[in-house]
Amino acid sequence: MDDSLRTRVKILVAELIICVLLAAFFVVLNEFTITSIIVQGNEHYSSSQIKEIIENGWFGDNSLILSLKYRHKAFKDLPFVETMEVKIEDRHSVRVIVYEKALAGYIKYLDRYMYFDKDGIIVENADVPTEGLPLVTGLEFDHITMFEPLPVGDKSVFQTILDVTKILAKHDMSADKIYFNEKLEMTLYFGEMRIMLGSTDMLEEKLQQVEAIMASLKGREFSGVLDLSTYDGNTSQFSFQIDE
Repeated sequence: MDDSLRTRVKILVAELIICVLLAAFFVVLNEFTITSIIVQGNEHYSSSQIKEIIENGWFGDNSLILSLKYRHKAFKDLPFVETMEVKIEDRHSVRVIVYEKALAGYIKYLDRYMYFDKDGIIVENADVPTEGLPLVTGLEFDHITMFEPLPVGDKSVFQTILDVTKILAKHDMSADKIYFNEKLEMTLYFGEMRIMLGSTDMLEEKLQQVEAIMASLKGREFSGVLDLSTYDGNTSQFSFQIDE
C-alpha cells in the first residue's frame, strides 16, 4: 500500500470515527432529555431551588450528562449542603440526592449567624437564620474562628444540643431557641413558651412530656413556663404556669 492510499484510509477511518461519535452525541442529546426531577434529602433548600441549581449550565436537561457531572459533587456556594448526587431513574427522569451537613445549631455573633456541628466546630455562617435549627444562647466565649470549635468550657454541650434537636425532630418538633445557664441547665423556647429541662437526666422522657403538653394545646399559642427540671418519670413532677 502506497503512502497516498494509506493516507486516504487513515482519513476515512478518522471520518468514520467522527461520524460515530457525532451520532452517539446526538443520541445522548435527544434520548436522555429530562422531563422529571425527584429531589430527596433536602431540608434547608426547597426542591425548586435544588432543581434550578441542577439544571443550570450546559446540558442541564440531560439525564446522562448530569449523572456524570454530579457524582458526590461538593458545593461551596450552598452553606448547608455537603454534596449532591444525580441518579438516573430512566432516560427522562433523575433523582437528586442531597447530602446536607449535620448541623446542631447556631449562635448569633456580630450580626451573623454562625452554624456549628456536634463537635462545636463553626462550619458555616449566614446573614439570615434557618428554620429547623435552634438559636443557642447563654454559652460563654470570647472569640470565634471559622472551622474551629467554639471556645466554651464544656465541649459536651454540643452533643447535648444535637441530641435535643434529634429527639425533637423524631417527635416532629423543633425549638426556636435553647438557653443554657451558668450550670449548663437548659431552657427550650417554642415561641413564648419556655420549657425548663434542667440537666440532661431523663432527656428523652422530658421531651416526650413536652410533646404531650404541646399536643394538648392543640396549636394554641401560650406564653408561659413548663418546668420539667425536677421530672423523675412521675407525671406529677412538673408544673405549667401561664403568664398573666
